[in-house]
Amino acid sequence: MYVPSLHILVVYYHVEVIGGKEKQQLSMAAANLELFPPCLVFQDEHDNAHQHEHFRDGLTVRSYKFLKLFNSKSVKLFTCFLGIFVSYLIFGIVQESIVKGTYGKHDKFTFILSLVFFLCVFNAVVSKIILIFCKSHRDSTPSKMYAFSSFTYLFAMLSSNYALEFVSYPMQVLGKSVKPVPVMLLGVLVARKRYPLEKYFYVLLIVLGVVLFMYKEPKETTKIIEAGEIFGIGEFLLFVSLVFDGLTGGIQDKIRDKHKVQAYHMMFAMNTWSCLWASIGIIATGEFYSLIEFLKTYPYVISNIFLLGITGAMGQNFIFLTIEWFGPLTCSIFTTTRKFFTILCSILIFGNPITFRQMCGTVLVFLGLFLEQLYGKKRN
Repeated sequence: MYVPSLHILVVYYHVEVIGGKEKQQLSMAAANLELFPPCLVFQDEHDNAHQHEHFRDGLTVRSYKFLKLFNSKSVKLFTCFLGIFVSYLIFGIVQESIVKGTYGKHDKFTFILSLVFFLCVFNAVVSKIILIFCKSHRDSTPSKMYAFSSFTYLFAMLSSNYALEFVSYPMQVLGKSVKPVPVMLLGVLVARKRYPLEKYFYVLLIVLGVVLFMYKEPKETTKIIEAGEIFGIGEFLLFVSLVFDGLTGGIQDKIRDKHKVQAYHMMFAMNTWSCLWASIGIIATGEFYSLIEFLKTYPYVISNIFLLGITGAMGQNFIFLTIEWFGPLTCSIFTTTRKFFTILCSILIFGNPITFRQMCGTVLVFLGLFLEQLYGKKRN
């Protein structure tokens, strides 16, 4: 994506216009810039008359100051946080409105496989567009590794989305947030790993928070049944989703370690293979034809699906950028923060009932997650 001649061009014209001591400072700074706005890209580098006039207007200095600000670490950090926060906040609201909403008198959106298929299509298209405009190395990962990894990736998404038919959206978000618990249990029981004492404390906070949130008193159980939610099935599907998430993460780690694959190559391959697996399921079950009839009856759902796909793809893109620029720890803090506010928005916008005890449980879960991310990973 970055064209070396642009660096030379900017440095050259800083020398012509500014000169002297200031020339060297701006030249060195320009060489370190990673992003350039369209005003610095010229079709013909030898069109000196036009370009000199362009720079004599003072645009060079202003552009440099703008570039320096835009390229600063603090602005990048804020951009990544805002991108993740806004993208997934909208994603959560739209997802809940699609899956948990009632259409007409009593119709429900039950086409989860098709919905996940469209999400994978959006992710694949966005990642391919980025790869076209970015300079990247060829991906040497065997297709069979992507095929298996995308299978577990697809089932993780399907399980978490199907769970919404049986649990509230806050419960689904909270359930997907407790990944450190199964990771630690598998590490202790299977891999015989030992963890610092404080890490056990952080995980204990998460477990206590989940127990507080999931505990149902008799009166609450009656309300849940009246709302059409079935205790046990949704929680089991969330557990299955966490297991498949763990498998997917393990396979992806092996791919990254062995083949040094770039993030967008993996994003494209994973979602392309997931589209293939999902399309087989859609055709085999005949769900696609039922979806077409549903969309004919409720055409406004199409725009919601498009918005869901766009925000999901943009969210993934900002996650990749955050990991690349600031590392996985910062990304984990961003995603955990947005999950907490997603739960709050779900309660405020859709009126999901939540007791004081469940709110305390939610706070405990996210407190444990933040402590585990801030201190547990640093210690590791």
